[in-house]
Amino acid sequence: MKTATTSSSSSPSSSDLRARLSVCLVFVILGATQGGWMARIPAIRGAVGLDVSEWGLMSSSSAAGDLVAIVLITALIGRVSTRLLSLSAAALILLNAPLLAGASTVPALVTGLTLWGVAATFLATPVNALAVAVERRYGRPLLSSFHSAYSCGVLAGGALGTLAAATGVSPGVQMAVSSGILGTLLLVSAGWLPDEEIRKERRRSVRQRFTPQLILLASIAFLASFVEGAASQWSSVYTADYLGEGSALGATTYTCFSVAILVQRLLGDRFVARLGQRAFVRLSLLTVALGTALVLVRPGLPLALAGFTVVGLGIACVLPAAIGLAGQQPGVPPGEGVSVITIGQWPGFLLAGPAVGLLAGAADLRLALVMLIVSALGAAVLAGRVRE
Repeated sequence: MKTATTSSSSSPSSSDLRARLSVCLVFVILGATQGGWMARIPAIRGAVGLDVSEWGLMSSSSAAGDLVAIVLITALIGRVSTRLLSLSAAALILLNAPLLAGASTVPALVTGLTLWGVAATFLATPVNALAVAVERRYGRPLLSSFHSAYSCGVLAGGALGTLAAATGVSPGVQMAVSSGILGTLLLVSAGWLPDEEIRKERRRSVRQRFTPQLILLASIAFLASFVEGAASQWSSVYTADYLGEGSALGATTYTCFSVAILVQRLLGDRFVARLGQRAFVRLSLLTVALGTALVLVRPGLPLALAGFTVVGLGIACVLPAAIGLAGQQPGVPPGEGVSVITIGQWPGFLLAGPAVGLLAGAADLRLALVMLIVSALGAAVLAGRVRE
């Protein structure tokens, strides 16, 4: 069964368009702050005075914030206005970004990273619930386009960070300028955000949210997040170190993967409308397995570039599709359904890097990347049991 198209035949109203733009802006805020931060890591690490190993330890501080955010959002979603939750988290991200980028001491860095983890993970559930609300207004798939806004934000933030670094602008000033611009736009469009109607009689306990279908979707989200996290962290390392091609071509491999994700997210809604969500998710996961097989079948630069590009095309829209399905579960408010996906996907991203690294250390990286094929095929099997 494909997504309903009750209103797709008519043009969206001006209020629907404003709602869509405002939700896109929140996704852009999340992506742009992350991209701007990632581009300036070398300068920030130098300002704090940490070596590579110390930086790796300190940067894990955001994981503690992630866990706090998951507990908070699980308790609040469905009980507090979704619009208010989104605006609060977006505001915290914008206020914290220049403070984090301007950190010059370890305590300031740890505090900023923890707040970043809290705000970014807290925002993920309500903003996706708002995206589901807009999708319902339009009567056609839109989740992938919202996630493409996030990807565009990451690229724009990274480009701004690169420009700032080239012109000698400090990370703190760079993030203050971008936060000021994005914050102004958020204030202007705050009233355009849709909201989820809260009814006391349909509130569920946290345990009641974990229906068989939502557990199934959360499991798919976990495996998809594992694949995306592993490919993000290890694609460049595979080319640069395992293949011995150097850091420039390693960065090129990661760029191919990232651009493929953006392109597919721009197109993904059309495929979902044609195929239906379940078939699209299964096809996407099989594409991930094919792409990884290309990378591993014969180690070499051409296949590495092509393979990770195919992996990006495959994995790009799995999470948006799972979120869309979770937000449409009968009898479950969208925010509560999406919160289950958030709980499922977080450990996938968290465990991906260390799991591949441990296996690579015990054997080699090529064997470790087989985990991507196993995860993708396992998720594809689970997707066959999803009901639309």
